[in-house]
Amino acid sequence: MNFPGANILLVEDDQSLGQLLAEELGMDGYRVHVAGSVGSAAQHLEEASPDLVVSDLRLPDGDGLQILGRLQSEGGNVPFIVITAFGTVDQAVEALKAGADDFLTKPLSTDHLRLKIRRLLAHADISRQLAEIKGREQGDGAFGLLGDSRAMDRLRAEIRQVARSQAAVLINGESGTGKELVARAIHRQSDRKDMPFLAVNCAGIPAELMESEFFGHEAGAFTGARQARKGLFAEADGGTLLLDEIGEMPMALQAKLLRVLQEGRIKPVGADQEEPVDVRILAATHVDLHRAVAEGGFREDLYYRLETLAINVPPLCERGDDIDLLAMHFLRDAARRQGRGFMKLSEVTSRLLMDYPFPGNVRELASAMERAVTFCEGDTIHPEHLPDRIRKRRAEVAADPAPSGDGNLARWPTLEQLQQDYVTRVMDAVDGNKRRAAQILGINRRTLYRWLENQGERAGD
Repeated sequence: MNFPGANILLVEDDQSLGQLLAEELGMDGYRVHVAGSVGSAAQHLEEASPDLVVSDLRLPDGDGLQILGRLQSEGGNVPFIVITAFGTVDQAVEALKAGADDFLTKPLSTDHLRLKIRRLLAHADISRQLAEIKGREQGDGAFGLLGDSRAMDRLRAEIRQVARSQAAVLINGESGTGKELVARAIHRQSDRKDMPFLAVNCAGIPAELMESEFFGHEAGAFTGARQARKGLFAEADGGTLLLDEIGEMPMALQAKLLRVLQEGRIKPVGADQEEPVDVRILAATHVDLHRAVAEGGFREDLYYRLETLAINVPPLCERGDDIDLLAMHFLRDAARRQGRGFMKLSEVTSRLLMDYPFPGNVRELASAMERAVTFCEGDTIHPEHLPDRIRKRRAEVAADPAPSGDGNLARWPTLEQLQQDYVTRVMDAVDGNKRRAAQILGINRRTLYRWLENQGERAGD
């Protein structure tokens, strides 16, 4: 794999050799700047930042290690290849100790040089991706929510806003979108962050035990209640309580919950007196509570009490480039759990994931990465390691029927129109990220820029 457009600084005092290498590397799509001395290389470094440096060890005004030292002093992590004359391997070893990444001896094999360049650029690209992922994770640490799409930016802004309030929050979202993560983020951003956070799935508690679980009970309140027990509200006192799948809560308990929200008091089962409680309620659901109210399955007064501060968690299919970021995150986690080393996605695999709609959202993506690591023998995830439903998605899309009939040729779009439409759809899907769009389209970014410019010119005609 080449990296078209990568900037390479070639430092070689042999003018004919430098020109030959520049032409060879230019044919691979690299942009090569040739310098004949340490001084001219230093001047170039002041004007531009290369992606890789190839430098002769012996130069008219010094040696290549001076250039390496300059790069290191600036804190860069630019791959560095040393060229040395035959018989001076000891010097090359010293260069490696000084921080060079690789070396070649003269006479040079251009094929060998190109291979080393590809490998070092690939390694640098992987390191950059890992650094980006780590940086995003650390940047989102207070939220625990990965992603830099516009949809996630909006979600984080809403979290900050509702976290300042003490009112109840309704978190809407499809299954697997991470509603509990959103609830935890609200808690961590609030002034209750040092107090308890409890989460309970309303669908997982039998209806006859739900009141006791929420409000506690006195000893002897019912058969089997041998001693008094605090409920979830008392345990979360001062903190936050997440009621997940609140749409499954029985109507009778909904009335009691409404009273807690209004009065800030609970009454344990079997108790004579109410007890004050200070708990912030967060409720989450994947069902349409407004429809449930219309159908008589949810209390209208409770719905409007919760709906005042409502947050909608975006499905994964609306998060564009976040799919790639999350896939790498889950891939790394799965590899660590299974005792594997670094693993990566092939370009085809990455495109398949971007094309797939993920009805199961983030949870489905995490499961797919766990499976991929399990079935992958090497360090690269290929399409055959993904679940069948993801691999078959592209074939199903490709099999969509074309317009029927051939009597009216005007109904058939031109190839240019199809290209324009497809490029526009891809750009919309990735929120305008040209790097990701170029990867999906299988072209380099310069070609994409040219296509977009041509579209703009035609639109202005």
